[in-house]
Amino acid sequence: MHRFGVARMTVRQAMDALVVEGLLERVPGRGTFVARPRRTHSAVSGFSDDMRRRGLSVESATLLARREQAGPGVARALNIPEGDNVVHWRRLRNTEGHVVCLQDVYLVELMMPGFLGSALPSSLYDELAARGLRPTWVEDAVSADTATMDEAKHLDIVVGAPVLRQQRRAFAGDRVVEVSRTTYRPDRYTFRMQLGEQA
Repeated sequence: MHRFGVARMTVRQAMDALVVEGLLERVPGRGTFVARPRRTHSAVSGFSDDMRRRGLSVESATLLARREQAGPGVARALNIPEGDNVVHWRRLRNTEGHVVCLQDVYLVELMMPGFLGSALPSSLYDELAARGLRPTWVEDAVSADTATMDEAKHLDIVVGAPVLRQQRRAFAGDRVVEVSRTTYRPDRYTFRMQLGEQA
């Protein structure tokens, strides 16, 4: 009150607002204190976001970008009728000049008008964000496997070498905006996740 020359009621209202925002917390019988930082859920991130957070450069080489008709598995995953048009985008993802993964992404073409008619973006999630479709939550399945002949050729490893597979369905609210399959070289990628709340 003295420092800013305002009334007691104004200070009280400001403190009430800060309590609601979680910046202050009231402890009965003790007073009002600065709140400990709360851990929020990690934002959904794509490969580019993940690598930038690790301080690594990201490059991509497009192997395929075309319109296809959704087969039964892709249609079911994207919640669309079988035979609807989808964008299939296959890329090699690199960091610091080294191939890290091979990625196949499927997108609902109706949600991505003009996507194939222009220069392809360096970051899919930045492009989705620009279209108001940035994923807010995902379903990921991660498994260990061995490389197929095609994967071995692209990842520069031997057939049968260990690989890490990630299958993802990404949602913006209740809409599926991306279905992808990514195969990683495990010697060049570590899958990291945070679970639970920070103490």
